[in-house]
Amino acid sequence: MGADAPNILPALARLDAITRRLRPECPWDREQNERTIVPHTVEEAYELADAAQRGDDGKLLDELGDVLFQVHFLALLLEERGAGDLAQVAEHCTEKLIRRHPHVFGEAQAESAQEVLRNWDQIKQREPGREQGVFGEVPDNLPGLLYARKVQRRAATSGFDFPDVEGPLGSLREELEELHGAQSAEERFDELGDVLFAAVGIARKLRVDPELALRAAAERFRSRVTTAHDLAASEGRSWNDLDSDEQLGYYARARSTQKGPAR
Repeated sequence: MGADAPNILPALARLDAITRRLRPECPWDREQNERTIVPHTVEEAYELADAAQRGDDGKLLDELGDVLFQVHFLALLLEERGAGDLAQVAEHCTEKLIRRHPHVFGEAQAESAQEVLRNWDQIKQREPGREQGVFGEVPDNLPGLLYARKVQRRAATSGFDFPDVEGPLGSLREELEELHGAQSAEERFDELGDVLFAAVGIARKLRVDPELALRAAAERFRSRVTTAHDLAASEGRSWNDLDSDEQLGYYARARSTQKGPAR
Protein backbone atom coordinates (compact mmCIF):
# COMPACT_ATOMS: atom_id res chain seq x y z
CA MET A 1 0.00 0.00 0.00
CA GLY A 2 1.07 3.61 -0.51
CA ALA A 3 1.61 6.25 2.11
CA ASP A 4 -1.16 6.76 4.66
CA ALA A 5 -3.23 9.93 4.52
CA PRO A 6 -1.54 11.29 7.71
CA ASN A 7 1.78 11.23 5.79
CA ILE A 8 0.33 12.69 2.58
CA LEU A 9 -1.34 15.72 4.13
CA PRO A 10 1.77 17.18 5.86
CA ALA A 11 3.79 16.70 2.65
CA LEU A 12 1.18 18.57 0.63
CA ALA A 13 1.01 21.32 3.28
CA ARG A 14 4.80 21.75 3.09
CA LEU A 15 4.68 22.03 -0.70
CA ASP A 16 1.92 24.59 -0.41
CA ALA A 17 3.95 26.61 2.12
CA ILE A 18 7.02 26.57 -0.14
CA THR A 19 4.91 27.66 -3.13
CA ARG A 20 3.51 30.56 -1.11
CA ARG A 21 7.03 31.62 -0.07
CA LEU A 22 8.46 31.42 -3.57
CA ARG A 23 5.71 33.60 -5.01
CA PRO A 24 6.77 36.84 -3.23
CA GLU A 25 10.44 36.07 -2.53
CA CYS A 26 11.70 34.69 -5.87
CA PRO A 27 12.00 37.34 -8.63
CA TRP A 28 11.11 34.84 -11.36
CA ASP A 29 8.08 33.40 -9.56
CA ARG A 30 6.91 36.89 -8.65
CA GLU A 31 6.69 37.91 -12.32
CA GLN A 32 4.60 34.96 -13.47
CA ASN A 33 0.91 34.79 -14.36
CA GLU A 34 -1.21 31.93 -15.72
CA ARG A 35 -0.36 32.77 -19.34
CA THR A 36 3.39 32.60 -18.70
CA ILE A 37 3.16 29.52 -16.47
CA VAL A 38 0.92 27.33 -18.64
CA PRO A 39 3.62 26.65 -21.28
CA HIS A 40 5.74 25.22 -18.47
CA THR A 41 2.74 23.20 -17.28
CA VAL A 42 2.34 21.69 -20.75
CA GLU A 43 6.08 20.94 -20.92
CA GLU A 44 5.99 19.22 -17.54
CA ALA A 45 2.97 17.16 -18.64
CA TYR A 46 4.89 15.93 -21.69
CA GLU A 47 7.88 15.03 -19.52
CA LEU A 48 5.52 13.12 -17.22
CA ALA A 49 4.06 11.28 -20.21
CA ASP A 50 7.56 10.38 -21.41
CA ALA A 51 8.49 8.97 -17.99
CA ALA A 52 5.31 6.89 -17.93
CA GLN A 53 5.91 5.63 -21.47
CA ARG A 54 9.45 4.57 -20.56
CA GLY A 55 8.29 2.81 -17.41
CA ASP A 56 10.79 4.78 -15.34
CA ASP A 57 9.29 4.94 -11.83
CA GLY A 58 12.02 7.19 -10.45
CA LYS A 59 11.53 9.69 -13.26
CA LEU A 60 7.76 9.35 -12.93
CA LEU A 61 7.98 10.28 -9.25
CA ASP A 62 10.08 13.33 -10.10
CA GLU A 63 7.84 14.51 -12.95
CA LEU A 64 4.68 14.04 -10.90
CA GLY A 65 6.20 16.43 -8.38
CA ASP A 66 6.81 19.02 -11.09
CA VAL A 67 3.21 18.76 -12.28
CA LEU A 68 1.95 18.93 -8.70
CA PHE A 69 3.90 22.16 -8.16
CA GLN A 70 2.30 23.60 -11.29
CA VAL A 71 -1.14 22.86 -9.82
CA HIS A 72 -0.24 24.52 -6.51
CA PHE A 73 1.20 27.58 -8.27
CA LEU A 74 -1.74 28.09 -10.63
CA ALA A 75 -4.19 27.65 -7.74
CA LEU A 76 -2.26 30.30 -5.81
CA LEU A 77 -2.68 32.71 -8.73
CA LEU A 78 -6.43 32.12 -8.56
CA GLU A 79 -6.37 32.78 -4.84
CA GLU A 80 -4.50 36.06 -5.25
CA ARG A 81 -7.28 37.54 -7.36
CA GLY A 82 -10.10 36.05 -5.29
CA ALA A 83 -11.20 33.61 -7.99
CA GLY A 84 -10.67 30.40 -6.00
CA ASP A 85 -8.03 28.44 -4.13
CA LEU A 86 -6.50 24.97 -3.94
CA ALA A 87 -9.25 23.72 -1.64
CA GLN A 88 -11.89 24.77 -4.17
CA VAL A 89 -9.88 23.12 -6.94
CA ALA A 90 -9.84 19.85 -4.97
CA GLU A 91 -13.52 20.08 -4.03
CA HIS A 92 -14.54 20.86 -7.60
CA CYS A 93 -12.52 17.89 -8.86
CA THR A 94 -13.99 15.58 -6.20
CA GLU A 95 -17.56 16.57 -6.99
CA LYS A 96 -16.92 16.15 -10.71
CA LEU A 97 -15.43 12.67 -10.26
CA ILE A 98 -18.42 11.57 -8.17
CA ARG A 99 -20.88 13.04 -10.68
CA ARG A 100 -19.15 11.41 -13.66
CA HIS A 101 -18.84 7.97 -12.02
CA PRO A 102 -22.47 7.09 -11.31
CA HIS A 103 -21.58 3.41 -11.80
CA VAL A 104 -19.39 3.71 -8.68
CA PHE A 105 -21.20 6.31 -6.57
CA GLY A 106 -24.74 5.83 -7.88
CA GLU A 107 -27.06 3.27 -9.41
CA ALA A 108 -25.84 3.32 -13.03
CA GLN A 109 -24.19 0.32 -14.65
CA ALA A 110 -21.00 0.27 -16.75
CA GLU A 111 -19.45 -3.07 -17.59
CA SER A 112 -16.58 -1.86 -19.78
CA ALA A 113 -14.12 1.02 -20.05
CA GLN A 114 -15.82 2.06 -23.29
CA GLU A 115 -19.16 2.38 -21.52
CA VAL A 116 -17.50 4.50 -18.83
CA LEU A 117 -16.08 6.87 -21.45
CA ARG A 118 -19.41 7.12 -23.27
CA ASN A 119 -21.26 7.88 -20.02
CA TRP A 120 -18.56 10.38 -19.03
CA ASP A 121 -18.97 12.40 -22.23
CA GLN A 122 -22.77 12.30 -22.03
CA ILE A 123 -22.71 13.53 -18.42
CA LYS A 124 -20.34 16.36 -19.40
CA GLN A 125 -22.77 17.48 -22.09
CA ARG A 126 -25.54 17.87 -19.50
CA GLU A 127 -23.48 19.95 -17.06
CA PRO A 128 -24.42 23.64 -16.73
CA GLY A 129 -22.25 26.10 -18.64
CA ARG A 130 -20.92 23.52 -21.07
CA GLU A 131 -20.67 24.42 -24.75
CA GLN A 132 -23.40 22.47 -26.48
CA GLY A 133 -23.08 20.23 -29.52
CA VAL A 134 -21.29 16.98 -30.27
CA PHE A 135 -17.94 18.77 -30.42
CA GLY A 136 -18.54 21.32 -27.67
CA GLU A 137 -15.40 22.34 -25.78
CA VAL A 138 -12.94 20.31 -27.87
CA PRO A 139 -9.78 22.44 -27.49
CA ASP A 140 -8.46 23.71 -30.82
CA ASN A 141 -4.89 23.85 -29.52
CA LEU A 142 -4.46 20.13 -28.86
CA PRO A 143 -1.66 18.43 -30.82
CA GLY A 144 -3.02 17.15 -34.12
CA LEU A 145 -3.17 13.46 -33.25
CA LEU A 146 -4.85 14.08 -29.91
CA TYR A 147 -7.26 16.57 -31.47
CA ALA A 148 -8.28 13.93 -34.03
CA ARG A 149 -8.78 11.34 -31.27
CA LYS A 150 -10.88 13.78 -29.23
CA VAL A 151 -13.08 14.60 -32.23
CA GLN A 152 -13.54 10.90 -33.02
CA ARG A 153 -14.36 10.09 -29.42
CA ARG A 154 -16.98 12.82 -29.24
CA ALA A 155 -18.57 11.53 -32.46
CA ALA A 156 -18.57 8.02 -30.97
CA THR A 157 -20.56 9.17 -27.93
CA SER A 158 -23.36 10.16 -30.31
CA GLY A 159 -23.33 6.65 -31.78
CA PHE A 160 -21.37 7.55 -34.92
CA ASP A 161 -18.57 4.99 -34.73
CA PHE A 162 -17.30 1.69 -36.07
CA PRO A 163 -18.19 -1.33 -33.90
CA ASP A 164 -14.62 -2.65 -33.86
CA VAL A 165 -11.11 -2.07 -35.20
CA GLU A 166 -11.87 -3.68 -38.56
CA GLY A 167 -13.75 -0.58 -39.67
CA PRO A 168 -10.83 1.84 -39.14
CA LEU A 169 -8.44 -0.70 -40.69
CA GLY A 170 -10.62 -0.82 -43.79
CA SER A 171 -10.75 2.97 -43.87
CA LEU A 172 -6.97 3.16 -43.68
CA ARG A 173 -6.60 0.80 -46.63
CA GLU A 174 -9.06 2.87 -48.65
CA GLU A 175 -7.36 6.14 -47.75
CA LEU A 176 -3.94 4.73 -48.69
CA GLU A 177 -5.32 3.79 -52.10
CA GLU A 178 -6.72 7.29 -52.55
CA LEU A 179 -3.40 8.81 -51.48
CA HIS A 180 -1.61 6.62 -54.01
CA GLY A 181 -3.90 7.94 -56.75
CA ALA A 182 -3.72 11.61 -55.73
CA GLN A 183 -2.48 13.81 -58.56
CA SER A 184 -2.17 17.36 -57.25
CA ALA A 185 -0.44 18.79 -54.19
CA GLU A 186 -3.84 19.74 -52.77
CA GLU A 187 -5.17 16.21 -53.25
CA ARG A 188 -2.07 14.70 -51.62
CA PHE A 189 -2.47 17.09 -48.69
CA ASP A 190 -6.09 16.07 -48.17
CA GLU A 191 -5.52 12.36 -48.65
CA LEU A 192 -2.54 12.26 -46.32
CA GLY A 193 -4.68 13.94 -43.66
CA ASP A 194 -7.33 11.26 -44.20
CA VAL A 195 -4.67 8.54 -43.81
CA LEU A 196 -3.50 9.99 -40.52
CA PHE A 197 -7.09 10.44 -39.31
CA ALA A 198 -7.85 6.79 -40.10
CA ALA A 199 -4.69 5.70 -38.26
CA VAL A 200 -5.88 7.62 -35.20
CA GLY A 201 -9.17 5.72 -35.44
CA ILE A 202 -7.23 2.44 -35.28
CA ALA A 203 -5.28 3.69 -32.26
CA ARG A 204 -8.50 4.68 -30.51
CA LYS A 205 -10.05 1.27 -31.07
CA LEU A 206 -6.87 -0.43 -29.81
CA ARG A 207 -6.81 1.96 -26.81
CA VAL A 208 -3.35 3.17 -27.78
CA ASP A 209 -2.38 6.82 -27.37
CA PRO A 210 -1.45 7.87 -30.94
CA GLU A 211 0.80 10.71 -29.78
CA LEU A 212 2.86 8.45 -27.51
CA ALA A 213 2.91 5.65 -30.08
CA LEU A 214 4.25 7.98 -32.77
CA ARG A 215 6.86 9.42 -30.42
CA ALA A 216 7.98 5.90 -29.51
CA ALA A 217 8.28 5.00 -33.19
CA ALA A 218 10.30 8.16 -33.84
CA GLU A 219 12.61 7.27 -30.94
CA ARG A 220 13.12 3.77 -32.33
CA PHE A 221 13.93 5.19 -35.75
CA ARG A 222 16.31 7.75 -34.27
CA SER A 223 18.11 5.10 -32.23
CA ARG A 224 18.45 2.74 -35.20
CA VAL A 225 19.78 5.44 -37.53
CA THR A 226 22.30 6.46 -34.85
CA THR A 227 23.39 2.84 -34.48
CA ALA A 228 23.65 2.46 -38.27
CA HIS A 229 25.79 5.62 -38.41
CA ASP A 230 28.08 4.19 -35.71
CA LEU A 231 28.31 0.82 -37.46
CA ALA A 232 29.44 2.54 -40.65
CA ALA A 233 31.98 4.62 -38.74
CA SER A 234 33.37 1.49 -37.04
CA GLU A 235 34.13 0.15 -40.51
CA GLY A 236 35.77 3.34 -41.67
CA ARG A 237 32.78 4.49 -43.70
CA SER A 238 31.25 7.96 -43.66
CA TRP A 239 27.45 7.81 -43.33
CA ASN A 240 26.94 10.87 -45.51
CA ASP A 241 29.06 9.38 -48.29
CA LEU A 242 27.07 6.14 -48.48
CA ASP A 243 24.44 5.70 -51.17
CA SER A 244 20.86 4.98 -50.09
CA ASP A 245 21.17 1.20 -50.54
CA GLU A 246 24.27 1.09 -48.35
CA GLN A 247 22.59 3.22 -45.70
CA LEU A 248 19.58 0.89 -45.74
CA GLY A 249 21.93 -2.07 -45.32
CA TYR A 250 23.46 -0.56 -42.19
CA TYR A 251 19.99 0.38 -40.96
CA ALA A 252 18.83 -3.24 -41.35
CA ARG A 253 21.83 -4.41 -39.33
CA ALA A 254 21.10 -1.84 -36.65
CA ARG A 255 17.46 -2.86 -36.50
CA SER A 256 18.38 -6.52 -36.06
CA THR A 257 20.51 -5.70 -33.02
CA GLN A 258 17.83 -3.74 -31.19
CA LYS A 259 14.67 -4.80 -29.44
CA GLY A 260 11.33 -3.43 -30.52
CA PRO A 261 8.83 -3.96 -33.33
CA ALA A 262 10.29 -4.64 -36.73
CA ARG A 263 9.73 -2.04 -39.40
